[in-house]
Amino acid sequence: MTRPAPRYKPPMREGVSASCVALPSGPWNTAAEFLTHRLSTVSLHEWHTRMTQGSVLDEEGHAMAPNAPYRAHSRVYYFRELREETPIPFEAQILYQDEHLVVADKPHFLPVTPTGRFVRETLLVRLKHQLGLEDLSPIHRIDRETAGLVMFSKRAQDRGAYQRLFRQREVRKIYEAIAPWHEQPPLPAVYQSRMEPDAHFFRQCEVPGEPNSETHLSLKEVSGAWGRYELQPVTGKTHQLRVHMNALGRPIAGDRFYPTVLHTADSDQHNFERPLQLLARQLTFLDPLTGEQRRFESQRRLHWPDSSAS
Repeated sequence: MTRPAPRYKPPMREGVSASCVALPSGPWNTAAEFLTHRLSTVSLHEWHTRMTQGSVLDEEGHAMAPNAPYRAHSRVYYFRELREETPIPFEAQILYQDEHLVVADKPHFLPVTPTGRFVRETLLVRLKHQLGLEDLSPIHRIDRETAGLVMFSKRAQDRGAYQRLFRQREVRKIYEAIAPWHEQPPLPAVYQSRMEPDAHFFRQCEVPGEPNSETHLSLKEVSGAWGRYELQPVTGKTHQLRVHMNALGRPIAGDRFYPTVLHTADSDQHNFERPLQLLARQLTFLDPLTGEQRRFESQRRLHWPDSSAS
């Protein structure tokens, strides 16, 4: 039997939307005990603190007391938060918006969506708070370390049409990267490989088999030992451009994962002075809702590394 849709949806708080948990039948005496069981990374004491602060709501929108009894087949809302969140000291710029879309120019180091150690320090939460748009949602994503263009849908009913463009490879994506310059292998070139998750869960690696990733590469400029490359991914595998450039003997300047892991994905060590020199520079597509030809260009620029950098 399908459960009816919620009658109440809490408004977002500073760009953070409420998470919803359905309470099944079970042996718990209080809602806090169940939440501790279900979301074990948060202690019972911490749930009691959040409840005291009014950050846990019942399905009617009322703040729940720490000793609120467990009510099976009801809903509980809570706002995800972190005790400590590393501030990201860079701001995104909004390049374009209309009734359907928001296009942002993301800085390096800022995650697109809440994940792991970041909630408020993410592009999505910042934009939702800035624009007051509860239903804002990314149509695609780029790595936290990558700067450049990210498109968002303003309305839930529009999201599928734009996401379909990416799934069907109808969006022309152009990236720019700075990496070591070598004459071999020659460019321009089309590089294909099969990529799978690496032993390090946050990395990808190339393995034998039918290719599942493809990138078109060309050299645009040379400065000393470094080259400025234009990269056009046909597929959208995680870390695809970083893996392909590394495989070609041209690891992207500032890359912490390829060829060598300098810091893990969960490391608290940040070197904001040495960003990954990878930029999502351009998006071109035919808008499925307006029929207009769209072309968006990042205003950010990559920087040549010092001659001593590697």
